Amino acid sequence: MRKTKHSWAAVAGRGNKGEKTAEENARILPKATYEERKKQEAKRKGTLKTLAGKLLKTVVGGKETMKKAGGEDVAGSLLKIPTSRKGAERGTPAEETICICIEQGKFLEACDHIYNLKHSGNDGVRKSESLYALLAERMWTVVEEVLSGSGRMFLEPLQSVGESLKWEKQKEADWLGNSQGMDSVSTWSPNFWRKDLEEKLIQYVTAQIPLFGSPANTDDTALKQHLSHLETTFLPSLEHRSDIFKEAGLLVTYARCCRTSLCSHLSTLTDSNHFSFSQCLLIYEWGLKIYKSGSKACLRPSQIPQHNLSLDGQYLVWIILKTEEKLLAVTRKEVGKALKEAFDIGKPPCTDAAVIQILTEKTEAARRVSESLSEKVEAVCLEQCLRFLESYEDEVRSFLQLDGCPPICSSLRILENCCLLRTVWLKLTYICSASTSQDLKVNGFLDRMEDDITERFLQTVTSKVKGTLKNHFKKCDSGFGHILESLKQSFLAFGKKQTDMYEALVQAVNAIVITEYVQALLTTPRKPSSVQRRKVVNKIEEDHRMMQAIFKECLGPAAGPLKDPIKAILELIQASDAEGMEIALLPILKEFPELRKEHLSAVLDLKDSLGREDRTALLKAFEDNCRESETEANLLFADIEVKPRKYGLCGCLCC
Repeated sequence: MRKTKHSWAAVAGRGNKGEKTAEENARILPKATYEERKKQEAKRKGTLKTLAGKLLKTVVGGKETMKKAGGEDVAGSLLKIPTSRKGAERGTPAEETICICIEQGKFLEACDHIYNLKHSGNDGVRKSESLYALLAERMWTVVEEVLSGSGRMFLEPLQSVGESLKWEKQKEADWLGNSQGMDSVSTWSPNFWRKDLEEKLIQYVTAQIPLFGSPANTDDTALKQHLSHLETTFLPSLEHRSDIFKEAGLLVTYARCCRTSLCSHLSTLTDSNHFSFSQCLLIYEWGLKIYKSGSKACLRPSQIPQHNLSLDGQYLVWIILKTEEKLLAVTRKEVGKALKEAFDIGKPPCTDAAVIQILTEKTEAARRVSESLSEKVEAVCLEQCLRFLESYEDEVRSFLQLDGCPPICSSLRILENCCLLRTVWLKLTYICSASTSQDLKVNGFLDRMEDDITERFLQTVTSKVKGTLKNHFKKCDSGFGHILESLKQSFLAFGKKQTDMYEALVQAVNAIVITEYVQALLTTPRKPSSVQRRKVVNKIEEDHRMMQAIFKECLGPAAGPLKDPIKAILELIQASDAEGMEIALLPILKEFPELRKEHLSAVLDLKDSLGREDRTALLKAFEDNCRESETEANLLFADIEVKPRKYGLCGCLCC
């Protein structure tokens, strides 16, 4: 279908050609028609007076002011000012000619006339400034009319707007070229036409963008609908209006303003602190889709002149990169927060599967959109894991510096977290592309934390057990059973029971309990009465059964046997005669070569009805069979010091 062009003058109710003079009209037209034409002429001059009055009110940047009546007088006198040569031949003042051109939408002609007026003297500079301002106002009115939907009716004036912008650019270039080497402080006028046009276009396009709602809206569905609306309604509406700007030679400016508005809108969305990773990914995916399709609105490369293709790509890439930057920042924030919550010292540890999901779900989501994006997200997750480990080590160090003994359950929870982190990192090295340096850092963090917290944990256990056993053999209930039950519950709550660390911890705690128990047993002063001895032996039997049950339950049925000197001591003192005691002594010396003579003497004190000769024989057997320990590791009796007793080692007063 052939497009019909409409003239700006036709819309304004006037012809394109110059009007005849008053004398010609009087001779040719009938009287009634002539009177009507005179009325129209008077009306036109009134309009010109109004325009002239308006432009004079803005003379020299709006610094001059005038009263309403005075403005009309000046406007009337403006029409009588001497004209340029061409205007003088026609009997039309230069300013009136300019106003007519502006009114008819012939902005390029008006530019030439104003330029000539400016260089004609007679206060032309001051007048040209006001005329340029009026010209700009009328041009932006045309642009607004085009944007409001009256596109083709204003095609010719819009084309004149485009030509005027080119004229302004060329004249400014000429002025800059002529002013080089001069000390003039004057500036080129008119200034900022293109900038003003872009501001008008950006304001209009921005106003057409549908609102997303509250910045705190974290609903993915609402964002999908908003992006769909942009794609199916907003962008096509911009494309529809781009045709007339293309015909007017203003497509590049129009397209740039459309992209600027869209970039600003998407940037505003992603800059919200409430936007989640999934929402940023939706915008990234949408921008990538538009970039790849290249078929939406004025973003389509085919609509941009060949010299401006790179500009189109730059804007789209800017949207994608800006969104990617926000997406990676949100990834850091969300992963860091999730790791901190997962490894809170005051809460039970989570599963390694949950931590793996924290570190990999975002990478997998990004991989569905872009492989390169997933690699960047993966790198951020690994980086955030390292940062968390560094901060967690500081948190553990602060925990260890607390006054008093840290709670046993909290220490075990930290150790369990270390086991969990080690397992997670091992799995991540298979899933992600972790570097060797990252692997060394992670293992360094974990090794230091495990060593520090294990040392403090064992110190805490030693302190609590030692304090409980101090008067254990003097009281009916010293709280020893409560300590063992607490340790059992803490160990049973440990989630990583299949690790070497767990087994080593239980064995270390068992060794501490046994050592402290034997220490208390051998160093507690006792009354040399048969009743007291039997009570102590019965208590040892009861405690031994409890310790065996608890530590076997903690280690599980598959665990190997633990060192058990208490069982050996019970077998020794419960033997029926001296010969049986001597037989029971030999395995003790073999298993505990660090046993000293004073240790054996303290044990023999527990034996009821042991004669002096039998005691001496047992001590002699000890001297004959004792040997030096080949190793200094795990020597249970090595650090146990037995206080001197009222009687000698053999039970007499001679030693």
